[in-house]
Parts: sequence; C-alpha cells; structure tokens
Amino acid sequence: MADHLDAPHLPRSAAIDAYGNGGFAFAGMSHRGSLLCLPDAVWAWDVTKPEQIDKYSLARVFDAANSIDTLIVGTGAGIWLPPQELRNALRAVRVVLDTMQMAARKEIPSRRS
Repeated sequence: MADHLDAPHLPRSAAIDAYGNGGFAFAGMSHRGSLLCLPDAVWAWDVTKPEQIDKYSLARVFDAANSIDTLIVGTGAGIWLPPQELRNALRAVRVVLDTMQMAARKEIPSRRS
C-alpha cells in the first residue's frame, strides 16, 4: 500500500456508479484496479488478490476505524474467507468484515476519444 499522502485518491467519499472490466466508475471518473473506499476519501489500492489483504494493506481502514462500522470486500467472482487473525484485528477496532462476490455487475461504459 502506498503510505504517501500524495497517493492517488479522491479526497471525499463517492458512490460507485458502475464496476466491471477490471475497474470502477465514480464521481465522473474511472479507475482500473482495486479501490479502498473510506468515509473521507477513495484511494487507489494496490491489492490484486485476496492473499494481499492483511492489516498492513488495510492500514487506512485501521486509521479510520472510528468512522467505519462495516468493511465490505468485493471478491470478484471468487469466494474469499478472510483469515481469523484479520477478522480479530478488525473486531478489536470495532469494524465488522464482510465479503461480497461481485460477478454480477453494471459494465463501465467505454470512453470515446
């Protein structure tokens, strides 16, 4: 995870308008890859597979835990069972972890040049 304050992000929350084709559309923009959507910002997230999700890749979640009730991790078409150690660490800061398959999706429209 990029720990730099200048890491790519939108400095406010935003609804996800569409997802698919390896990316997301939100706030009139699109992003290819994973996102970490928090109450105060939307961050590019360098996680590409479930095995990379741990307390270090979720440092921003732990930092913002006082304003998060539930963390939902989209798993694409696969199923991911989070390690008990991660669930316990999140539970210790009062964040519930839930996973959701995201195979059914609204496609991101292609941009015209």
